[in-house]
Amino acid sequence: MKAFLRSDAVQAVLGWLLGTYLRIILSTVRWRHENLACVEPVLAGDSGAIALFWHGRIPLCLATAPQWWRKRTRALISPSSDGEFIARALAMSGFPAIRVSSAKTGDTEKMRQAIAAIREATNWVRDGGALVVTPDGPRGPNEAIAPGALQIARRSGQPVFLMGIAANPAWQVASTWDKVLFAAPFGRGAVVWDGPLHVPADANEATVAALIEDWSRRLSAATRRAEILVGRPAH
Repeated sequence: MKAFLRSDAVQAVLGWLLGTYLRIILSTVRWRHENLACVEPVLAGDSGAIALFWHGRIPLCLATAPQWWRKRTRALISPSSDGEFIARALAMSGFPAIRVSSAKTGDTEKMRQAIAAIREATNWVRDGGALVVTPDGPRGPNEAIAPGALQIARRSGQPVFLMGIAANPAWQVASTWDKVLFAAPFGRGAVVWDGPLHVPADANEATVAALIEDWSRRLSAATRRAEILVGRPAH
């Protein structure tokens, strides 16, 4: 069954289905944005940017597409089978992927691939591109930022923006690690923006750890605020 689900044909179908759903949700949900002005200088300028939202809000993520369409934007996505159809879905809306995953200690080949992908992403952002990342993916823990996005921010010197996304009515799959949320068409949606945030070029491990804790809290707070804006019950 796993081999069947990972086949190119199945991944193409899943990618098309998700990509179509994303466009339906973008066009039919009444989206509102809070604190959008914080990202406007970057959208209107030539600098790069890194944008973070939680993995469980991937089905809502095109809510931010009208903003990121204004820049050259790519998505940082795992090379896993799940990541494959997500990458295909986002490519349908003009967000090609950079594929990267974490490597276990001793896995030299995956480590080399991860380093190459981080280097590609860093160069992309440094050269003025935007990079959208789900920093708790692909395996979690839920709503806990992993260090990769901060490494790219530190090396590129470019700002980071947090995007809390919610919709109502919506169906939340509590059994998944990320509690993924699927919006119903023709409902209400909200995006709460926070930033710009920066990682100092000389940040050490302790500084990065403190930023991870602070930014995880802020991104969750932005997500909860978006839920309040659409009248979604607290979970």
